[in-house]
Amino acid sequence: MKPYLSIQEAAASTGLSPDTLRYYERIGLIGTVPRGPGGQRRYVPDDMAWLAFLLRLRGTGMPVRQMQQFAELRRRGEATAGARREMLERHLEGVRRNIRQLEETAAVLAGKVEHYRQLEASSIQPKAKGASHGKVRSDAKRALRQRPGKAAGD
Repeated sequence: MKPYLSIQEAAASTGLSPDTLRYYERIGLIGTVPRGPGGQRRYVPDDMAWLAFLLRLRGTGMPVRQMQQFAELRRRGEATAGARREMLERHLEGVRRNIRQLEETAAVLAGKVEHYRQLEASSIQPKAKGASHGKVRSDAKRALRQRPGKAAGD
């Protein structure tokens, strides 16, 4: 097994396109990738681990500019460990805030789904032969008028 991945293999492994990998290198998110005799990029395990971390940052919504700042601090070495930790702590606070907001939104959506299930269950009636759709529609309108608070946000 070879100790490196080609750009196509790295792209397949990360889900990024070769163009994105080249872009990340060009803007300094990843360091200069070592090249083989023919000039082909050779991604080593450390490169792949760093790319995996960048994908995590991207997945949490970290802007590219902040990712670049973090990458620059990383290149400067251990002396920047505190600055990197602080940067990640701030980002983690934002991620946790987003998670709380998503959980609140999910709870509201779940309540709305339950509301519609109950509404559907209460308005489902066997349809008599020759019955018109207007009857069902007027029944639904009547139900909404009788429960004005329940229709909010519909």
